[in-house]
Formats: sequence, structure tokens, C-alpha cells
Amino acid sequence: MKLQLALDRLTQEKCFALIQETAEVVDIVEIGTGVIKEYGMAIVRDIHKQFPDKSLFVDMKTCDAGRHEAYQAFEAGASYVTAMAFAADQTIQDMLLVAKEFEGEIVIDLLNCSDPARVRALYELGARHFCLHIGKDMQSKGDTSVLSHIDLVDGLDGVTIYIAGGINLERAHYLDATRIDVAIVGSGITANNTPRIEAQAIRSVLMSKS
Repeated sequence: MKLQLALDRLTQEKCFALIQETAEVVDIVEIGTGVIKEYGMAIVRDIHKQFPDKSLFVDMKTCDAGRHEAYQAFEAGASYVTAMAFAADQTIQDMLLVAKEFEGEIVIDLLNCSDPARVRALYELGARHFCLHIGKDMQSKGDTSVLSHIDLVDGLDGVTIYIAGGINLERAHYLDATRIDVAIVGSGITANNTPRIEAQAIRSVLMSKS
């Protein structure tokens, strides 16, 4: 199981410091939606330039203008770009075409999606990367039950499953490596006083399950 570092609601300086400290430990670096809204594609380009060997997950959360937004992110250095499950089929199809051109991947964010039929429809469109996601606002209400949504991706062959929402060292022990491929950890690392040590500890748990 891979470890993805999510950088969100942070200053540009803090983002770079965290990547520098954890780069050798994490597999993928996520540039969160809040960071993108604050700094634009410039921060994606700058991170890609400074850390060219890191795979960048650019959390665009695209729901329209798929072709344009996918080009923006991939041209800036993204390896993965997110689209919302509720986006129109045409939006998803356009993004998948752009991803193919750049040899990247579109990750479908299943935030607030509870319909397996919709997930199956996206799979039939060609989507192969799906993220089970409990949002920050729901986490603040005590909802950290992201694993309860795993049935959304049941029966899909050849897919990569990401999980996001309140994942930390304690909850990493409950992840099932037979069903989850990438664990996304944000504040569980970024809010820690020793982020590298915490990332190493989480990675060790994930590796023990692989």
C-alpha cells in the first residue's frame, strides 16, 4: 500500500518544507484544493521543478470544463488529477482523453457519492482510479467511517483505490491492503511536530500490510 501526503490549508513555505522533510518517505505528494486556490498552478509547477522525481496528485476536484482543467494540471506537472463523481460523463471522458495524452491518470473523487451504479458507470467510461473520501466538514462532525464506503468499488477489476479522510497512524492499522492501494494522509502528518518520523511510522504500518 502506498502513502500519499496531502498538503492542504497550508502556506506555500510550509508545503515546501514538508515535502523536503518527507520526500524520501512518501510515494505521492498531493497538492490540495485549498493550496491550488491560494497559489494556482504556479505552486504545482514550482513543486514539480524542485521535486521532479515525485509523483504529484493535483486535487482539482473538477466538475466542469474537464478538458481545460486537466490540461492546466498535467501541463504543470501532475501525474494524477481529480474529478468529482457527479461531473457529467462528457467532463470525465474529456479528462480521460487528456490524461492519456500526458500518460497520467484521472482519479474519481467519490466524496458524497453513495450510488454504486454511478461508480460502475464511471468505470465503464474508462475510469480506473477511485478515491473513497470523507470530507473535512463531515470529519468535524465525527464522521470518520470512510471504510464503510468500500462497497462502492466492489466488483471493479483492475482499479486503484485511494482512501482519504481522517487517516492517521492509529487508523492506518485498520486499512485492508487487499482492497486499498493508496492511503492519503494529511494532518495526520502535516500537523505533527515530527512529520518525517510520523510519516515513517505510518509507512511502516502500510508496508507491513502489503
